[in-house]
Amino acid sequence: MFRISRYLQAALEPGSVPPSRAPSGPVVIWNLIRRCNLACKHCYSTSANIDFKGELSTAEVYAVMDDLRAFGVPVLILSGGEPLMRPDIVDISRRAKDLGFFVGLSTNGTLIDEANIAVLRDVGFDYVGISLDGLGETHDRFRRLDGAFDASMKAIRLCRENGVKVGMRYTLTAENAQDFPGLLDVMDAEGVDKFYLSHLNYAGRGNKNRRGDAAGERTRWALDMLFERCLADLRAGRPRDYVTGNNDADGVYLLQWVAERFPESVYHVAELLRQWGGNSSGINIANIDNLGNVHPDTFWWHHNLGNVRQRPFSEIWRDETDPVLGGLRQRPRPLTGRCGACAYRDICGGNTRVRAWQLSGDLWAEDPGCYLTDSEIGPGVPAATACMEGQRA
Repeated sequence: MFRISRYLQAALEPGSVPPSRAPSGPVVIWNLIRRCNLACKHCYSTSANIDFKGELSTAEVYAVMDDLRAFGVPVLILSGGEPLMRPDIVDISRRAKDLGFFVGLSTNGTLIDEANIAVLRDVGFDYVGISLDGLGETHDRFRRLDGAFDASMKAIRLCRENGVKVGMRYTLTAENAQDFPGLLDVMDAEGVDKFYLSHLNYAGRGNKNRRGDAAGERTRWALDMLFERCLADLRAGRPRDYVTGNNDADGVYLLQWVAERFPESVYHVAELLRQWGGNSSGINIANIDNLGNVHPDTFWWHHNLGNVRQRPFSEIWRDETDPVLGGLRQRPRPLTGRCGACAYRDICGGNTRVRAWQLSGDLWAEDPGCYLTDSEIGPGVPAATACMEGQRA
């Protein structure tokens, strides 16, 4: 996850770079259930409104949570399918809070209403992310349900009115990019404090629909708009959070954007981005699916590291004999193609390896989702790197 707000704040107010601190454990995104009341076009888990056999029981979930907490996992993101379709979701969430996790809920929002908002509020979720794929008709078409947009907007309002921190989640594609400015306007109008832009990743139905991935110029257009909105909020004293995910080239693009507008801050921002290090699959991000299989992140369901019914998560996560997990943790990673020649590997980390794998079968091939040009990433010294060298001199 790339936190735009943090780095633009640093561009406005450059200072000393704090020492790097490794997290106590990975953020775990947990697909507790695969059933969903929707059938979204880009669903990475290929969920549907049917029962999937073999899902973890409540007791099994509790045992895994105990192991995660003892292992130092700080954050649990409870997801699905649609997690609110799991009958024990409130009990699981309460127990997660009692254990001291930061607990997020990733939901389509259509099942949040006046009948359950008080219960959800009392759980004390640290964050509820509600997915929107566009405005009105666009969202309903992506979600394959008439009225889905209105239901999700109602959920956002109910959360906000009841003191639940809520954010909007959006996956950018060629088919819904036209609605992106309008969604940012909805964020303003509804007083939402967080916007998460996800790049399309090639997994599940997202893999089948990858020809709808936004082209490079469209991606740049969207990011420029996001950067400008974030900068305007910071200058106005509005502490809102703008975040992107699933394309670590965003860090490099932001650095070059900063180099043009805040050249005095580029070295400071670059050092912070190096600390971030880009892609964190298999390092600071982990996934547990509905059957208890562990993956390097949520888009790696084609590769299992182990199963929590057979071995504790803590043991699975330490076992680097798995060639994928061990490879993802190499620094630097043995990248090839454009990624191998990139001057910003220490910032991007090779971007999203699963896209390379899906298209080429090679874990280390160049990421086809990188929207930066050859001249921007090398060979030669890119403009932002030249600025950094000037600051060091």
